[in-house]
Amino acid sequence: MAAFAGKVVLITGASSGIGAATAVHLARLGASLSLTGRNIDNLEKVGRQCEESSKQKPLLLKGDITNEVDTKNIVDTTLGHFGRLDVLVNNAGILEMGTIETTSLEQYDRVFNTNVRSIYHLTQLAVPHLIKSQGNIVNVSSVNGIRSFPGVLAYNMSKTAVDQFTRCVALELAPKKVRVNSVNPGVTLTELQKRGGLDEESYQKFLERSKETHALGRAGNPDEVANAIAFLASDASSFITGVNLPVDGGRHAMCPR
Repeated sequence: MAAFAGKVVLITGASSGIGAATAVHLARLGASLSLTGRNIDNLEKVGRQCEESSKQKPLLLKGDITNEVDTKNIVDTTLGHFGRLDVLVNNAGILEMGTIETTSLEQYDRVFNTNVRSIYHLTQLAVPHLIKSQGNIVNVSSVNGIRSFPGVLAYNMSKTAVDQFTRCVALELAPKKVRVNSVNPGVTLTELQKRGGLDEESYQKFLERSKETHALGRAGNPDEVANAIAFLASDASSFITGVNLPVDGGRHAMCPR
């Protein structure tokens, strides 16, 4: 239960979904948490859940990681508060619907600024401190980075970029004893698809269809992804780096018949 005792973990997009579940799970495991997100009300709710689990109050930082000033403030405030950084969980991300015929350049820029550029920038700022602690990074990618799906072109491209980023940075930082991995969730019960444009009826049909598109016959839940993130961030995975780990009920292995 104390796998992360003495470890400082920074989680982006911690106000909901996978980020929130990861925060609560790592709190139970003894981590000192710096949590950031855009919705301060949700972030405070997650903070209370973490405190109930660990009796340790997390640092809550409202910020938009597409804003360079906010991103620098997140890292500086975390370091000022805790004096160190051991784990960076790059979780924040968005999804927008669209094909090559319908995706605007504005949509493309929004998706890449959030899902790729912000991770690049935040990781740049965090790396010197992770080298000092010989810490590690876990990026939250998607099965969409591994397999191709129509209708979410910019999102697919952004997650493939995250996977390549993960592998390249893993090789670059391995000599300095910093591990870098990603989790690649399948359909997970969060608000991602609704925020991406699905109405309630379409979302329910999407979840029903997920019973067929995932080998295990269902969508995943955020806690299942949080467990995988905790494993990759812990010493239990000390010889694992450069991995894109599907947490997708077997979806990455599915082929049409």
